Amino acid sequence: MGNNLKAILAFVPSNKCQKYLLEDLEEMPVDKMVDLSGRQMRRLPVHICSFRELVKLYLSDNNLNHLPPELEQLQNLQILALDFNNFKALPLVVCTLKQLCILYLGNNKLCTLPLELRFLQNLKTLWIESNCLQYLPEVVCELSLLKTLHAGSNALRTLPPQLQCLQELRTIWLSGNLLSEFPPVLLDMPFLEVIDVDRNSIQFFPSLAHLPGLKLVIYDHNPCRNAPKVAKGVRRVGRWSEETPEPRKRSGAVIEITLDEKPLLPPALKTEPE
Repeated sequence: MGNNLKAILAFVPSNKCQKYLLEDLEEMPVDKMVDLSGRQMRRLPVHICSFRELVKLYLSDNNLNHLPPELEQLQNLQILALDFNNFKALPLVVCTLKQLCILYLGNNKLCTLPLELRFLQNLKTLWIESNCLQYLPEVVCELSLLKTLHAGSNALRTLPPQLQCLQELRTIWLSGNLLSEFPPVLLDMPFLEVIDVDRNSIQFFPSLAHLPGLKLVIYDHNPCRNAPKVAKGVRRVGRWSEETPEPRKRSGAVIEITLDEKPLLPPALKTEPE
């Protein structure tokens, strides 16, 4: 009953209703963090935007589809979580928050990202998993400090060649997409440490042994006939990984060996900047 009442009051702009949603949060929290996750909100209480020193704002698991322009006042914000909402487009006011380091946009209804995203030049972590992306927006390739990109569970068929410009990128999660071949651009990114292409439609894997930074490659649940070759010490998760031998040919036939090992998934918990 309480959550239903909050969902209704979220539409009412009166000060009393706003305070009820904020549970009497009238002053800046000492830890400079506000967590309004899971409150069934359909609009963000504007009062939050008066906390100008706010560093972390969690709005996950609500019913938001827009944000007030007053959000621009939060110029010290470093972490913004908008995952599990109803955004069909990223509100442009988010792109004015130039100190953002971590942005969670997963589990929305995004089909693209605005060009204004390029203004977030401090962004190091971007989660856009479980949206409606049929291609990776090229504006992502302009986020020069990006270290982690989670774009799993979309409808990606390829990656733009401009991705190799992201020389700080270390981890890329692409599981659950529509990749029919291993993205060629990843072969030109020697600084990558983790590549996850689990649950795609990749039939052949090129050698990854030339990638000196690689530490982990997840390639399970693909209709592949080979495992990617990797340098010594690199962990593979998938068929014919280090726990079992490569398939052997006998009389011209390929004998497949299947692993029951579960794939390593991306971290479920949100992490903060290093």
